[in-house]
Amino acid sequence: MADWTVEDLPDCAGRTVVVTGANSGIGLAATRALAGAGAHVVMACRSVDDAEAEREAIREEYPAASLTVEELDLADLESVRAFAGRLDDPVDVLCNNAGVMAIPRRETEDGFETQFGVNHLGHFALTGLLFDRLRAAPNPRVVTQSSGAHAAGEIDFDDLHGEDDYGKWDAYARSKLANLLFAYELDRRYDAVTSVGCHPGYAATNLQYRGPEAEGSRVRLAVMKLINAVVAQSAEDGALPMLYAATADDLDGGEFVGPDGLLQMRGPPAEQQSSDRSYDEETAGRLWRVSEEATGVEFP
Repeated sequence: MADWTVEDLPDCAGRTVVVTGANSGIGLAATRALAGAGAHVVMACRSVDDAEAEREAIREEYPAASLTVEELDLADLESVRAFAGRLDDPVDVLCNNAGVMAIPRRETEDGFETQFGVNHLGHFALTGLLFDRLRAAPNPRVVTQSSGAHAAGEIDFDDLHGEDDYGKWDAYARSKLANLLFAYELDRRYDAVTSVGCHPGYAATNLQYRGPEAEGSRVRLAVMKLINAVVAQSAEDGALPMLYAATADDLDGGEFVGPDGLLQMRGPPAEQQSSDRSYDEETAGRLWRVSEEATGVEFP
């Protein structure tokens, strides 16, 4: 996969790809590339108006692009169930991409700590609810977006939702570790579905701004904008690991794909090793059971 770019994206005609968080950042960049390669992309977004505006912009670039906008709020399991219920056709690829990062402690509609609830539990439930649609496709794949921050994460089953001790970065790292534990466990449990983890490195998106905006910190917001401008790669480059994970023929499942450049923050996609904790099968199995209980979603 040396120097793999969007130009190496294979023909995706006839394939349906669901991308969560498709209206901005990495999700939008991936959506544009997949639509340009011929895929039918379901843009699963909390903000339908923003997604529809971006859909029209993509169609200006690719007039033949096939795009559907569907409302999906990962912070509300009722919304997740409703979204899954509206999809009738086989799903070839599910890109679990949307997320929140380093925000003050809040709770989802279902009482979960928001970062853990959106980044992990929402996507866990979505994958389970779409599982039959995935298995109806010839070679289904699930791609789950993690982060290099997963390496600092720990799964504390006694305080998963930070009710006793909450740190915004600790909670983010925990949710990103959970993403990989889920991705690997999914691949171990089901031969019929290829499950791959990925991370974007450091890409300039609105994700970095949500924490400072939620805290009302203009100073932190200004600092993040400066760092994004100086250090980060583009959202288009940040989307490459997810695009590779979603389409490459040489992935068997259970891989972790990220940028192959400086400190794994930028560069072309490459297969990498994640943290030792992410491969802990006992933790992964327990997290799976806890996630089923929390969401009420059981996999077939």
